[in-house]
This record gives sequence, C-alpha cells and structure tokens, in this order.
Amino acid sequence: MNQADREFVPLLFAGDINVYSMARAFHEQYGILPQVYGKYPAWPCHNSKIMHYTANSSIDQPDVFFTTVVRFASEQQGKTVLLIGCGDSYVQLISTYKDQFPENVVAPYIPIDLMNNLIHKEKFYALCEESGVDYPDTFVHRKEMGQSFQLPFEGPFIIKPSSGIEYWRHPFPGQKKVFKEDTRPALEDALNRIYQSGYDDSIIIQNFIPGDDTYMRVLTNYSDQRGEVKLMCLGHVLLEEHTPHGIGNHAAIITERNEALEQQFKTLLEKIGYVGFSNFDIKYDQRDNKYKVFEINTRQGRSNYYVTGAGANLAQYVVEDWIYHHPIDFRVVDSDSLWLVVPKRVVMLHVKQPHYRKQLKKLIREGRTVNPLYYSVDNSVSRKIERFKTQMAHFYKFWKYYR
Repeated sequence: MNQADREFVPLLFAGDINVYSMARAFHEQYGILPQVYGKYPAWPCHNSKIMHYTANSSIDQPDVFFTTVVRFASEQQGKTVLLIGCGDSYVQLISTYKDQFPENVVAPYIPIDLMNNLIHKEKFYALCEESGVDYPDTFVHRKEMGQSFQLPFEGPFIIKPSSGIEYWRHPFPGQKKVFKEDTRPALEDALNRIYQSGYDDSIIIQNFIPGDDTYMRVLTNYSDQRGEVKLMCLGHVLLEEHTPHGIGNHAAIITERNEALEQQFKTLLEKIGYVGFSNFDIKYDQRDNKYKVFEINTRQGRSNYYVTGAGANLAQYVVEDWIYHHPIDFRVVDSDSLWLVVPKRVVMLHVKQPHYRKQLKKLIREGRTVNPLYYSVDNSVSRKIERFKTQMAHFYKFWKYYR
C-alpha cells in the first residue's frame, strides 16, 4: 500500500532528534512521510527525505498551533490525523485542545488537568509519595521565602524549576536545564537568577545523588486507551551530554531488565489511568540501594529510538491502538541493544568502567547498535556533510564539558 492509500497520516510537532526518531519509526513501519512542524529549519529535520517538514517560528503559540492542526485536518479528506507531540510545550497544547480538534484528529493524550499535575515536579513528587515511588530528598522553594529557609540535607544541591515549560519562557545569561551547586551561597545565587528572570513558580532543591552517568536509567512506556500499560523498555544510560543546555540528555543507552522497578512504575501509571507514551528519568542511589525518579515526561523521550531500535517500534503501538483498534499484548523489551547519538569512539573514550566497556565492545562487534541519525534512505550528500559535522562536534563538546 502506498502512502496515498493509507487511511491515516501522522502530524508531528518539534524539530529535534525526538521528532526525527518518531518520523523514522513511522517511515520504517508504514512507509509514511509524516507531516512535521517545528520552529526552525534546523538539523536533523530540515531537508529530510522521511518527512514533510515545515518551519514556523510561531508554531508553539497556542493560536498558531491550533489553527495549523485544524487546517491540516481539513485537508485530509477521508483520513485520520494522528497527532503526536515531541516536546513538552506541544504535548501540553495537544492536551489543552484535544476536545476541540476536528473529528478526524486523534490525540492519544491524557486530560490537561492530569498532565499539568504530572509535569509540575512539586505535584509529581506528591503523587510519588502517595504511590510509594522513591524520589530524591527534596525541598520545595517558593519566591516569597527568599533566603529564609532551612534545608533538611547538605550539599551538593540540585536546583531545577518545578515547571520546565514556564522556566524556558524566561531566558537569562547562564541559564541551565539543571544547576548543581556545592555551597549554600552558590545555591542562593542560582535561585536569585532564576526568579529575577521572571520565573514565578516554585523551584525544586534536591540532595544530589552521587554517581556518574552510568547510575542513570530511562524508562519508556506505552499505555493504551484503557489505561493499561502495554509496552515497557528500560534503558541503562552509560553516557549523557554535559553542555549547559544539553546536560542530562542521553548520549548512549543499553537496554536492560529490572522486573521490580518496571512493576513499580506500571502500578503507578495504571493507578492514575495514564494514556499514551510516558518516560521516566531515574537514578540509582548506592547509599540506600534504591532507584529514585526525577520526573515524568508525558511523551516519548528524545532518546525514544532506543526502544524502536531494540525491536519495539513505537509508531506501531500507537497506530495499532488508536487507528486499527487492535488488542495489544503486554511486552517488556528484553533484547540487548546499544543506542547512541554520538560517535562510538566518544562513548569508548568516556565510559571507563571495565564491565561496561566489555558490554559496549560486544554489542558493537555484534552489530547491535542503532543511531537514529544514520538512516540509509535519508542519506543525501548535504545530510552526510551535516551529520559528519554534528558528530565530530561531540569530540570537542565532551572534551570541554565532561568531567
């Protein structure tokens, strides 16, 4: 069946590796070129052959976003539009308008009230407390507290906004995704800079969990329309990016299993009736032998291709559920696979532990590695040049920022 004969068309929003990975999943599984909207004509989506990409600097504005979806849906006579957000602001917009879209638009997302509670870290930790899910020792700071507060733990401190969407609406010099400070004066300086930018919500201060990137885990899930978890894939992070804006972004992941941990999050998701893709950032705390969650992403993560590359195509799950209405068997991905978005040499240079290096070498030798940016059907000369430049830049970035 060619693309014109398909009864559905994916409509994706964002312009980064998250949306590129989802577009590749749709293209691999169905031969479809999704329609994609992002803010800028930038790598890796601009000039891609596996999507129809349109740049619009205002696409994340509510009125522009809503009008774009409505117009696109009206042009798809007789077809279902499958709406997928690949960034927090887009997911929030989809959830906000999901009951106002045309009838041929399918939006596999939870109601906006539940979404707002989950993506707000302060409220999410309260839910974790109720559900028995472990999270780091946490203090919630509010602007009116100023410097008159006492912390129940010592440094180092992790400082991050409760509302990431609101935080990035107020840029300031030295702005980071997450601040890590060793002393109380440095902590207070970070708080002042965040609030002075215009950010008005609460700020999360946490006790830093010791351990390098290899202590991190990522858990990606898919819950069907009935709120039943149908897919889980746990990834063991071996390397993260360390640039100021990219800190915490995954660079290399190996799939693994942890039945107890998976069951814990399956119970949490089904308890709240969650629907659609979800993604958890987790860190192992060697001090008490517990896995502690940092946050939930109410979408697939930017590293989502680690799931598709391990044999569980994410596009297929949402299509089977929402387009074809087929029953889906529960699956936990258990195949060994290495996902990476940096050169293999960068990973081998910066992952020092012998047992992890042994794993890496074995998977590389056996060809069980995936990089979503290397796709044979999207391999024009201009893309090869751009990909080479971005890949080589990682050598410098890790040399400069990785400690």
